[in-house]
Amino acid sequence: MSNTFLRVDEVAKELAVSKSYAYKIVQKLNRELKEQGYLTIAGRINKKYFEKMVCYGGSLNEEGK
Repeated sequence: MSNTFLRVDEVAKELAVSKSYAYKIVQKLNRELKEQGYLTIAGRINKKYFEKMVCYGGSLNEEGK
């Protein structure tokens, strides 16, 4: 299960941003998940959702955008 979630430092490294900016990204994504009814963990983000939201999960055309 440790591979299911990314920590803030992993997000920062993946996106090449500061740790404080990565916290903001994780908070935003967790807020979106919470609005959809999902349980969230502070300081961590679901890996699949993160990859989807940063376009690793498919092209923008697949999303209808």
